[in-house]
Amino acid sequence: MLEGINFLNKEFFWLFLLLPIAIVWYVFKHHKQTAELKISTINGFKITNSWLPKAKHGLFVLRLLALALIITALARPRTTDVSTKTKTTRGIDIVIAIDVSASMLAKDLLPNRLEALKKVASEFINSRPNDRIGIVEYAGEAYTKTPITSDKAIVLRALNDIKYNTTIEGGTAIGSGLATAVNRIKDSEAKSKVIILLTDGVNNSGFIDPKTAGELAAAYDIKVYTIGIGTNGMALSPIGILPNGNFQYGRVQVEIDEVLMKEIADITGGQYFRADNNKKLAEIYEEINKLEKTDVEEFKYYNYEEKYRPLVLLAFGLLLFEFLMRSTVFRSFN
Repeated sequence: MLEGINFLNKEFFWLFLLLPIAIVWYVFKHHKQTAELKISTINGFKITNSWLPKAKHGLFVLRLLALALIITALARPRTTDVSTKTKTTRGIDIVIAIDVSASMLAKDLLPNRLEALKKVASEFINSRPNDRIGIVEYAGEAYTKTPITSDKAIVLRALNDIKYNTTIEGGTAIGSGLATAVNRIKDSEAKSKVIILLTDGVNNSGFIDPKTAGELAAAYDIKVYTIGIGTNGMALSPIGILPNGNFQYGRVQVEIDEVLMKEIADITGGQYFRADNNKKLAEIYEEINKLEKTDVEEFKYYNYEEKYRPLVLLAFGLLLFEFLMRSTVFRSFN
């Protein structure tokens, strides 16, 4: 990026105060040196080159211009070409563990919990250009949707493809989901490792105790942020499947094991959040985004180009021209 001209030694501009002093001195000196002769008529005189005496003042103007150029050159004008280079010094690896059990289709968040989560998570992923991100989904069992990668297009595509299906065993295996996420990130060489674990229920399936999975995360220095999603009280949730294959909805009590979620977060140095509406869910991801910052170093390179040389050469040319004119054309008027 090319910046405008700046002056390194601005204090030399004070020398411009000499110019009006020089003008006053020149006028005073010219007035004293000019002889006056009063005659009644000049008809008997032949006037030649009448413009030369007046043009001689131009020599003084040239000298003033040369002085102004020299003062400007002393102020060291220069342009600056600035180039920047960024370097990520502290990358963060993140695994998002998403509960995909049937209860995630509850409509207390719009259009439902799962779709609301996918929208907010995609914005979160787009806001982390310097980090690697992976996705784990779990219900009664858990598996890796995508390993940690810096290719955000792959992660976003995998996130968008997440839907409730009957392939995964039903239930909510929080311990399995967390353990799978730990397994995906534990060998990472990143200086900071983070798991975002989201659920809307209680641990009722799987063979791994969630507390044990939390302790495992802490052993690998992995920070876990837990999010409980769902309104307080009753929520319109799936309670059965109709003959046409669609879900039948009914009012169901929301049950989230917040004590467990807080304990896992505390063990690993993370935090627990509760999202009971779309806005709160978005705010939670924004808060995590602020808490987990990737350090980026910015290097600036400055290339200075001095601009005083043309001014000095021009001033020297004006003085030389003034000297030649004074020594030739205006010699008789010295």
